[in-house]
Amino acid sequence: MSAPVPPADLGFFSVLAASGSLGAAARELGVTTPAVSKRLAQMEARLGVALVTRTTRRMSLTPEGEVYLEYARRILGELDELAQELGQARATPRGLLRVNATLGFGRRHIAPLISRFARKYPDVEVQLQLSVNPPPITDDTFDVCVRFGAPPDSRVVARRLAPNRRLLCASPAYLAKYGHPRVPNDLTRHNCIGIRQGDEAYGVWTLSGGRPRRGTESVKVRGTLTTNDGEIAVGWALDGHGILMRAQWDIDHHLRSGRLVQVLPGYGTPDADIYAVYPQQRQTVSRVRVFVDYLAAALSGSPVGGPRRQATD
Repeated sequence: MSAPVPPADLGFFSVLAASGSLGAAARELGVTTPAVSKRLAQMEARLGVALVTRTTRRMSLTPEGEVYLEYARRILGELDELAQELGQARATPRGLLRVNATLGFGRRHIAPLISRFARKYPDVEVQLQLSVNPPPITDDTFDVCVRFGAPPDSRVVARRLAPNRRLLCASPAYLAKYGHPRVPNDLTRHNCIGIRQGDEAYGVWTLSGGRPRRGTESVKVRGTLTTNDGEIAVGWALDGHGILMRAQWDIDHHLRSGRLVQVLPGYGTPDADIYAVYPQQRQTVSRVRVFVDYLAAALSGSPVGGPRRQATD
């Protein structure tokens, strides 16, 4: 049975292999060449195999030495990553951070926040990828995904960044021409702009409440325009093509300016709270923790960070 490998031998052999000769390794380690030769011989004796083929001027690794080096570099790399995750690099987050967000929200909110985050934490390399639909929850491609709605899965961490919900809206010109819906069923007689995104039932809008309270009501809507891009749908609503259900973050500024008007304000619409979702094994990584904290602080002060006062009939 082979003797255990001392951890210090891994670093020594990695330096030796990178140096290319016993003399160069001695200079790198600050010891004499005989000392390097003696330590190598002791390693080989413990392992029972030759790791290096020596000549007068240079050395080369044996097949066993190549295997030893591969494992040594892998283990040293993992130890370095472990040290960072356990707190040695907490004060200065560093390393690669892979972020995913939806197209519109990513462009308008996440990209500018990453720009400011990068100035504050220059040692973090951020890769942002935008997509129409969020990646699978079990996918380990990203460190942090910013998405709407809490994922129904305990295998990931979901931190709520800001409250948000979907609202019905239309342009004043459309409502002046076709009238205001008074109850949810009136939507069936209107041109409704469709958005095909995610796993949600397409063309079915769910509303609740009203006066008197009637519980939850699902309405099958139709329209002449459909897209998978939320910004395009908002543009069509601004142009007067119909009624749209869209997340508050995307239309709040148009509602405040009067370019869009809320429809059926007395009825509740589905929540679309904003979450940062990341694998459980990432929650101790400094760059992930600091980035999520940064998002939460920034979004809490934005228009999506608090509920908008609803209009009345």
